[in-house]
Amino acid sequence: MRLYLFAGAALLAIVAAGWLRLDYLGGERDRLAEALDLSQQGVTQLQETIRLTEAAFAERDRHDQQETLELKNARDENQRLAAGVAAGRRRLLVSASCPAVPADTGASRVDDGSAELAADARQPYFAHREQVTLDEAKLRGLQAYVRLFCHRPAAIE
Repeated sequence: MRLYLFAGAALLAIVAAGWLRLDYLGGERDRLAEALDLSQQGVTQLQETIRLTEAAFAERDRHDQQETLELKNARDENQRLAAGVAAGRRRLLVSASCPAVPADTGASRVDDGSAELAADARQPYFAHREQVTLDEAKLRGLQAYVRLFCHRPAAIE
């Protein structure tokens, strides 16, 4: 009888130990499930961050291409104007006024035609005009960049 009692107690101890082990493993499973959920949320947030970053880079690249094209067009237009003046197809007129000439009959009269820039001053004029045009285009591009990419509300926090 003692043997049966001892065997029963041993069996009961084994069942209790098994039950405790299962309870412990169930708690571990729940803890790991929560950790997995948190990890999956983190992955989802990182994927969204990547998507937003890629969209911002694509927008920045489109903006850069547009500004580069506008810069090239400004430079090309300046070169076309300079070539037209150099070839004589266009005239570079200057807004100017001359001092009044006395009504003396012996004095030479100033022609009422328009004043034109001297030939040796044309190239520096177009170089200066190109630099001003390019600087204005660069400034507009930088202002747009700051407006679009530096002052936008933070989407990712």
